[in-house]
Amino acid sequence: MFKQLAHDLLNLFYPLSCTACGKALNGQEKFLCFHCNFSLPKTDFHTYLQNPTYQIFYGRVPIKNAASFLYFAKDGMVQNMMHHLKYKNQKELGAYLGKMYGKILKEQTEWNQSELIIPVPLHKSKLRKRGYNQSESFAIGLSMAMDKPLFKHHLIRRRASETQTKKSRIARWENVADIFEIHLSEQLAGKKILLVDDVVTTGATLESCAQALLNSCKGIEINIATIAFAT
Repeated sequence: MFKQLAHDLLNLFYPLSCTACGKALNGQEKFLCFHCNFSLPKTDFHTYLQNPTYQIFYGRVPIKNAASFLYFAKDGMVQNMMHHLKYKNQKELGAYLGKMYGKILKEQTEWNQSELIIPVPLHKSKLRKRGYNQSESFAIGLSMAMDKPLFKHHLIRRRASETQTKKSRIARWENVADIFEIHLSEQLAGKKILLVDDVVTTGATLESCAQALLNSCKGIEINIATIAFAT
């Protein structure tokens, strides 16, 4: 009761707003207003193999499945949400979306066969600056909903890279080539891994991560899941 009262008082003086449209949230809403929650541009990519996210990686790196939860469009609601997640210190939004998508993936046999979840890591310098890894936040929500362990110390970004924004496809690949390494690879050998990121555009970062895992860990299978697919 006290917790709810404190929440209501906080909202009275500092109204919480929807991360998608900016509208003030009521006491029952969290991160998204009812309208935006209902209107999320879901892709349903997880329901079929040859979806646009999977096609990004086809012929580039051998993965089992790939899917994205939402469509990302410039100046759209998902872009607003991603801005809050990455730059407005709302890491809990990532876990919230992860729980939503995790409940969906758990009902899909192909996806629920994943044995562990690995988020795309940030370099330690960027992690110190931001304070958290937005992809890890999403992975935490997936882990909770799917009841799969989170392995966040096995895939390491060994050097910082420039932002991928506004880079061409080739430049994005060159920017992240060979920057990831694997620790304790024997713990991953033979496992079915769910590799997780926030937004997939060209897929260069995820491809580099997947290739590092495949090169270091024998007999693994990789699925890829992201919050959003950039159209």
